[in-house]
Amino acid sequence: MAYISFQPNDYFNTLLYTGNGSSGNAQTGIGFQPDWVWIKDRGQVAGHQIFDSVRGATKRIQSDSTGVEVTNDGVSSFDSDGFTLGANSSCNENSQNFVAWNWKANGSGSSNTDGDITSTVSANTTSGFSIVSYTGNSTAGATIGHGLGVKPSMIITKQRSGDVAEPVVYHTSTGATKFFKLNETGAVITNSTLWNDTEPTSTLFTVGTAAVSNASYPMIAYCFAEKKGFSKFGSYTGNGNADGTFIYTGFKPAMVIYKRSDGIEGWMIQDNRRPGYNPMGGNLFPNVSNAESTDARFDFLSNGFKARSGNQNTNASTHIFMAFAEEPLVSSNGVPATAR
Repeated sequence: MAYISFQPNDYFNTLLYTGNGSSGNAQTGIGFQPDWVWIKDRGQVAGHQIFDSVRGATKRIQSDSTGVEVTNDGVSSFDSDGFTLGANSSCNENSQNFVAWNWKANGSGSSNTDGDITSTVSANTTSGFSIVSYTGNSTAGATIGHGLGVKPSMIITKQRSGDVAEPVVYHTSTGATKFFKLNETGAVITNSTLWNDTEPTSTLFTVGTAAVSNASYPMIAYCFAEKKGFSKFGSYTGNGNADGTFIYTGFKPAMVIYKRSDGIEGWMIQDNRRPGYNPMGGNLFPNVSNAESTDARFDFLSNGFKARSGNQNTNASTHIFMAFAEEPLVSSNGVPATAR
């Protein structure tokens, strides 16, 4: 059996913590210095808080909002084994429980001149993740370097300044003629002005004239390439049965984000820490600020996941997903993964 030569938690890890309301609240145990930190208050209505090392600590954007980047001390620094929180209640309210999803890229980034638009790129080619900062030019067919060396399977872009900053998504299963809004529940949308009807390549992604991907303002993009045994990007069809549809990933999942593509349904995030056993509850929703829901939706298995109930398994419905590994199906020491 094939296996990866690294541990998945070297590049992605989920951290649960409790806020204390005070500056200097250091969170450790991630296992690496994170470059993308996505935080959500689990217990109450509160927006998603997204920080990265290219824009710099204290620069926050949100998945559930059309608001532009703001400066706050939610995350005040990225550290060797985690991150440090400021006093901002959105990430550190006293006694509130939070979840933080953490990815490793490659620090603050460097200049990339592969495309028509020069970008600043922090790329981890081992795990297939890059953070790309660029300033759009509103020109159809403009290209931007992403630094991954292979074609991205998923790209999230968001305008950092200007008037309206909807986060939008390219996904390999629906292609470059279509896009999703990360802050909305709607089905996939056909529109040629976002990705210019052009599939990304091993070095570049292409944008059109749409402000959400190519406004004449600073932009940020998060790019993901599939890596066997670590990440998987695909689609599945629901079967409407209690036994559910099985989705093969080739690893035990640590996190799954999914969205119905042919109908109205919110985005959903589940991870292996909330609650940590099957059936998996702990649902959070990138498009809204809702508190955590305990509805059981999936089983996480040794080689994939199974949709058990609810809208994510409606008969004949189609869904996209992105998944990251807790451990490969067979690790480098030859030990098979087990279901939760």
